[in-house]
Amino acid sequence: MSGIDTPQSVPDEPDAGSGVQPRSSGRGRRKAEPWFGNLGQLDFDIEFFERILARKDDSVEVLRILAELVSKKGNLERAVDYDRRLVELQPEDFLARYNFACSLARAGRPDEAIDALSRAVLLGYDDLDHMESDPDLESLRAHPDFQALLGEG
Repeated sequence: MSGIDTPQSVPDEPDAGSGVQPRSSGRGRRKAEPWFGNLGQLDFDIEFFERILARKDDSVEVLRILAELVSKKGNLERAVDYDRRLVELQPEDFLARYNFACSLARAGRPDEAIDALSRAVLLGYDDLDHMESDPDLESLRAHPDFQALLGEG
């Protein structure tokens, strides 16, 4: 292995001569354990990028990644915080505004989400088909201001 490949499961047989005995799951196979100690992959990734952010707190790419990761984890308020920081760092970036709107919508903050979407559109966001079908914006579908943004109101 090159060092960048990570096994997806624990092998059935211990390394020869290692003295390590497999744990039995009742079927003669070792029980798969978390690869990163107690952390699952998503938690490991979040911790990894948070450590990078601690060294360089204005890293746009790291903030983008972290916002996505914590959103996947279901920590919507942290996603809002990371996306807000992105918007502060890049106030003219329509994609940062759009993603901020998505985080706000998922966090149950529709009025703020509509405001962020409106600003994204004013800054140049024009993929209305995506906006109309984006599952992150599901909570806004019936909102009259959302419909107006789509040209339906």
